[in-house]
Amino acid sequence: MTLLQVDGLRVKFMTQEGSVEPLDGVSFMIEPGQILGLVGETGSGKSVTAQAIMGLLPFLNGEISGGRIWFRGQDMLGLSEEQWQKIRGNQISLISQNPMTSLDPVYRVGHQIVEGMRLHLSISAAKARQRAIELMASLQIPDAERVFQQYPHQLSGGLKQRIVIAMGLCADPQLLIADEPTTALDVTVQAQIVNLFKATTRNLGVGLLLITHDLGVIAQICDSVAVMYAGTVVESGDVSSVFASPRHPYTRSLLGCIPTLGMSKGGLMAIPGNVPSVRTFPQGCRFHPRCSERRSCCATQKPRMIPLDHEILVGCLKYDPQRGNRW
Repeated sequence: MTLLQVDGLRVKFMTQEGSVEPLDGVSFMIEPGQILGLVGETGSGKSVTAQAIMGLLPFLNGEISGGRIWFRGQDMLGLSEEQWQKIRGNQISLISQNPMTSLDPVYRVGHQIVEGMRLHLSISAAKARQRAIELMASLQIPDAERVFQQYPHQLSGGLKQRIVIAMGLCADPQLLIADEPTTALDVTVQAQIVNLFKATTRNLGVGLLLITHDLGVIAQICDSVAVMYAGTVVESGDVSSVFASPRHPYTRSLLGCIPTLGMSKGGLMAIPGNVPSVRTFPQGCRFHPRCSERRSCCATQKPRMIPLDHEILVGCLKYDPQRGNRW
């Protein structure tokens, strides 16, 4: 059974200036034990997607205005907050990008892990403490019993991120959503955390939605990838296929911006223009103002996702068979 299926997701937020729709038709799937990378520039809608999946939009003055979300075959859109309380943090867990905003500075880190276990698993304090220490040790936290008694300010950035991961795993979730989990870490610690995510999902069979702007992290641990731009998924598929032969002009441009050791001297490649504001999304293809391959039709026609070889989906009019060979 598919673990998570997001189909045509649309989101609306109410502001003082009126409503805005940061997501427009986002679709992807995650199977048990699979790692899906959601990648895109800042403002592409990655975090809003996570908030929608977690049922957090009502707390942010937002709502799902279209599409569906299924978790293990269950339609999530009709759930009450009471039903969400039994799922959020239990069957689906969210790891935020800054561990300091997830950890309470006045409580020992062990207490914060145990609290989640007792809330969702209904076990004794002694049993929860034992399980928490075992979980911390499995996440490569040295001297777990000592760290269990420490406060967040006493730990390094890497250890704090491991504690946050432990909090996310404490109730044995089936789906883990990690929102930019390595952003605040140095390169060495980042590599350790990335490998930890990979090992954890493989060993526990947990599905992982990894949200990041780092293509290197995506290439290192993800099975599949969905590339987002301005609230839409423009390309998705197997990581190796998408990275080896990107089809969408935005995906190619994004990969072209990565510096390599063998590149010639000179400036780095950059995508011209800026990511559009949610209030000024262009008509037609949202990437067309920045696209070097655009045609007049791109400014008026909204592209649909076209299936190509190797199970790749691309949202570009260039590949639409209804246009024939007119590109």
